[in-house]
Amino acid sequence: MNGRAAAIDAQAAPVDGSVGKLRSAGVSMSFIPSRRGLLATLWLCLVAAGGSLAYLVGERSGIHQLQQGTRHRLEIYANSLRSELSRYEYLPQVISLSPSVQDLLRNPRDPGAQLEANVHLETVSAHARAAAIYVMDATGLTWAASNWNQPGSFVNSNFSYRPYFQDAMLGRPGRFYGIGTVSREPGYYFSYGIVDGDRKAGVVAVKVNLDKLDEAWDSTADKVLVIDGNGVVFLSSEPSWKYGTLRPLSSETLRDLARTRQYTEAGHLQQIDMREHKPLSGGESTVVQLRQHANDSFGPDHLLDSRQVDGTDWKLIMLSDMRPVRALARSSALASVFALVFLTLLTLYVQQRRRIVRQRLSAREALQAAYAELEHKVRLRTEALSQANLHLQTEIAERQRAEEALKTTLDDLVQTGKMAVLGQMSAGITHELNQPLAALRTLSANAMVFLAQGQTGQVDLNLRTICQLTDRMGEITAQLKKFARRSGVVLQPVALAGVIADALFLLGQRIREEKIAIEQNVEPGLTALCEGNRLEQVLVNLLANAFDATAAAGAPSRRVRICARGTSYGVELQVHDNGTGIPNDVMTRLFEPFFTTKEQGLGLGLGLAISAGILRDFGGHIRAGQSDLGGAVFTIHLRDGCRGNAHDRTQGT
Repeated sequence: MNGRAAAIDAQAAPVDGSVGKLRSAGVSMSFIPSRRGLLATLWLCLVAAGGSLAYLVGERSGIHQLQQGTRHRLEIYANSLRSELSRYEYLPQVISLSPSVQDLLRNPRDPGAQLEANVHLETVSAHARAAAIYVMDATGLTWAASNWNQPGSFVNSNFSYRPYFQDAMLGRPGRFYGIGTVSREPGYYFSYGIVDGDRKAGVVAVKVNLDKLDEAWDSTADKVLVIDGNGVVFLSSEPSWKYGTLRPLSSETLRDLARTRQYTEAGHLQQIDMREHKPLSGGESTVVQLRQHANDSFGPDHLLDSRQVDGTDWKLIMLSDMRPVRALARSSALASVFALVFLTLLTLYVQQRRRIVRQRLSAREALQAAYAELEHKVRLRTEALSQANLHLQTEIAERQRAEEALKTTLDDLVQTGKMAVLGQMSAGITHELNQPLAALRTLSANAMVFLAQGQTGQVDLNLRTICQLTDRMGEITAQLKKFARRSGVVLQPVALAGVIADALFLLGQRIREEKIAIEQNVEPGLTALCEGNRLEQVLVNLLANAFDATAAAGAPSRRVRICARGTSYGVELQVHDNGTGIPNDVMTRLFEPFFTTKEQGLGLGLGLAISAGILRDFGGHIRAGQSDLGGAVFTIHLRDGCRGNAHDRTQGT
């Protein structure tokens, strides 16, 4: 050992001599960075970078979740607002047919006719829960109103300056929101022209109070407001924003507002102090900041998202506080920093333990080297075999649990697909039910008039028609209940004609509204071995996609063809369209989950994946191609329900 120490001292001598030379030359040793200091600096940079990245990822995830929730609530609020308006759209036209209103406009100065019309309008307004209903002659002078016996009555008031009166006199249904110049109360106006022979006799108007909508918004933590086409806020969960503007109004717009006296009673239209703080990529979302007063500083960030209200020039806007998102991002950053620190300490501990183990092994290396090596190898081999056996058993159990979970998830995904389809069809279903409801209201009102006049035959006819409309509404709800029912995979012969009819029934409102030509070529008596409710879901998904494709193509006539025929290997069902077709680069990924070519918010990319999974459970498959109509064709192969043919083809799926 003394000889080895001497050698080490001899090797260290030149180093010490070199250091001495550097010091004598005036070179400071503080400028020579140590290895530990460099590693510590790199570690701090890594921790800082990890925390920053975690913050950015957490913020982006939080904003995405906030956007999803905001857009879902916007959809609910917009549908609620549109539903409230649709309740009264039919009312002016029905009132224009009333005999008492017709008699009043023929003899406007007859006190008896005025009284009868006033009482009739008061009764209808009470039943319909409208703010006011009134009748004007061709000059805009009001002769009868539901508030005829109340202070601030509309009788003898002239509203010819209002746009809803001018539109109705031109033969168009009037729609207008504004503050009443007589009642000083805001409302939404529906109007309809009254025709007596070839003469435009006057206009009937219905005023609806929408304040209960923004009262319902007070319970939410978000700020909700509705602006008109000029950018004026007329509904808001924040009372101070009401009748404010989001942008400066042009002089032409101010002249139009003054001419129609739309917001005259609200005073000067103040602009809401809002500025864009951070734009977001994609969609209409942006981050904004608000300021209550000019001398105040801008408040915390809010996520602004908007949606157009169907059938109007209104826009529904929601502002969501982003402080929870920032708190989530900070928590993610702290968790990332703590994780990096923990991993660093764990690494240092493992390295220290390894160093100790190596020292101990080297001390025993000279003793019984061969025996220890052999024993070590045997032990490692035995442990490896035991671990492999245990791992194999665990993997088998995990695979069995995964298969059961996959089956349960697929069933839930199928049910979720049904609910998504029903959600997309909710507007059409509402319209489908609103038409019979409007007819029921009209027939009931007419039946009361006929009953008062003693026309029992006409009353009987109206009641029979009401019964038929009730049966029709029952058929609609029964079909929706059947479609939404959760069903298991129990294969049995199912008539394809009935499944096709049920699917077209669910999509009937959209077919009629969008004027889609449906062609059917189905062999009579054709059956398939499947489960009818799930096959109906597959057909609804394919038809909805075909309708979207024909709409995107912009063809003058939209065509969809349904073909079903028996083949040598089973049953073949095809859905053709004359839409945009399927590009070759999309064809290979068509049935992948969450793959979609639709715009964001219009599809999740699950419809075709769910459909393919359902058909595999039936022992069938689906493939896509180009249709002779110019668009796409989806072909479904199923086993024959009569023969139970199991020779299904799987290639091409």
